[in-house]
Amino acid sequence: MRSFIGRDILSLKDFERAEFFRIFDVCDMLRPHAENRRNTDLLKEKTLLTAFYQPSTRTRLATEAAMHRLGGHVLGFSDAKMTRAGDFYQESIKDTVHMLEYYADVIAMRHFQQGAPAEAAKWASVPIINCGDGWGEHPTQVLTDLYTVLKERSRIDGLHFLCIGDMRMRTMHSIGYALTKFDCEVTLISPPDMSPTDEWKAELREQNLRFREVEHVEEAIADADVIYMEPVVQPDYTKARDERGESVGKTPSNYKVTREMMREKGRSDAIILHSLPRMDELPVDVDNTRHARYWEEAFNGVVLRMALLALVLGAVE
Repeated sequence: MRSFIGRDILSLKDFERAEFFRIFDVCDMLRPHAENRRNTDLLKEKTLLTAFYQPSTRTRLATEAAMHRLGGHVLGFSDAKMTRAGDFYQESIKDTVHMLEYYADVIAMRHFQQGAPAEAAKWASVPIINCGDGWGEHPTQVLTDLYTVLKERSRIDGLHFLCIGDMRMRTMHSIGYALTKFDCEVTLISPPDMSPTDEWKAELREQNLRFREVEHVEEAIADADVIYMEPVVQPDYTKARDERGESVGKTPSNYKVTREMMREKGRSDAIILHSLPRMDELPVDVDNTRHARYWEEAFNGVVLRMALLALVLGAVE
């Protein structure tokens, strides 16, 4: 297994199976700090810089909270318009990152351009962590999701994942790549104009992932151990921000999961994950059912990012 020290976390496509479990082991080691709301001094001499060119609530704050829990320091920006990268000069990723590397020991980046964190990694001498790049990938979110599955179901192998939403999304790409390393079956449900690309499906088949596509959630809900949801009503992830105004559509029933559906057709032990924010695809009355795990998912996001920061900065090996 490769060392994580100094490593960029850009994609789950090339992750080895053992690397997932190494991260999860470190999560368990550091978890008590988050549970007890107390900080350690594991990274007291290190600084994290968050370079967020797109809006974020959970990913940015969970990453920053993780660094604080480890005793480290945090600086950065959460709006590119407040930087030279987003004003009149439109400073290049190369110039921006080649400068930022002198300010911190690790950079967490979210960008509306697919491949931007990988481009940043070419010019930075410190690790780059991809916190979402356009329609590309979102490795820290999916590592969080799989850690949540492991904690809630005690395994990942042998489970049936039902993925509902826009298959062009970075989370869907990352979970597809990740599940190729586990013995899982996957069902994909998306609107026709948001369906998986032929290229992505070919990549999954090359890695022997067993998956199928269906048109309606009711066709697959009874088989699902893990229901993994994203909106089908959402912004364009290739833009820095969404400025569509008030014209927001409604989610067709094909892509919604309701409390009634879970009671009548879902498995009694099925869990629902959603990285949030949600639209109307997951009604709030599902929150009080035994299936909801997205709040645990949010907590685990801090734990997972604690583990990643500790690993890439060499606090644990």
